[in-house]
Amino acid sequence: MLPIILVIGFFQLLILKQPIPNFMEILGGLLMVILGLALFIKGLEIALFPIGESMAYAFARKGSLFWLLIFAFLLGFGTTIAEPALIAVANKAATLAAQAGAITDSEVSRNDYAYWLRITVALSVGSAILIGVLRILRGWPIQWLIIGGYLIIVTLTSFAPEEIIGIAYDSGGVTTSTITVPLVTALGVGLASSIKGRNPMIDGFGLIALASLTPIMFVMVYGMILS
Repeated sequence: MLPIILVIGFFQLLILKQPIPNFMEILGGLLMVILGLALFIKGLEIALFPIGESMAYAFARKGSLFWLLIFAFLLGFGTTIAEPALIAVANKAATLAAQAGAITDSEVSRNDYAYWLRITVALSVGSAILIGVLRILRGWPIQWLIIGGYLIIVTLTSFAPEEIIGIAYDSGGVTTSTITVPLVTALGVGLASSIKGRNPMIDGFGLIALASLTPIMFVMVYGMILS
């Protein structure tokens, strides 16, 4: 948190030359954030990383491709639907869509818009993790998946409504946040470590890149369907 505090303090006090409003409240909030981050990182080390890797080992030993792929899809879907950053972006997008007249300005319409946007992104991340697991199992080079994905994104950008393009690109970023990244990374590394001939450094990473890629495609298609 120190770099953030220094940057904000420098611009607030020396450039804007304004006192920090509600200083005690902000100080209390910063202490809560620092405590929360410390507990979060410790929780990752104690729980999320070990459980992700142990489940990957268990599925590899079990040798059931079907259940491994189902698990990968549901893990991506479940972590994304619970992602706080995605919830915030979806709610803001629904509010602005209502103000712009793209949807009816009512609570029901805004909730539906935000809900289906989250479902669309969650489906896309689930699909990405499934493809990523297949990549680890089959040894596919990740660069071809990434290059092919971005070619599709560039093509879709030419056809998608302007109002959805920015939301689509941001959706790719917010999906890979506090909940999704630890579990998905643990799954990839654990799976690559448990399969003979796979290198955890080379094959275990890359799932997050795919999880950032597919939401852009899915949300642009979602916008095209809505329009």
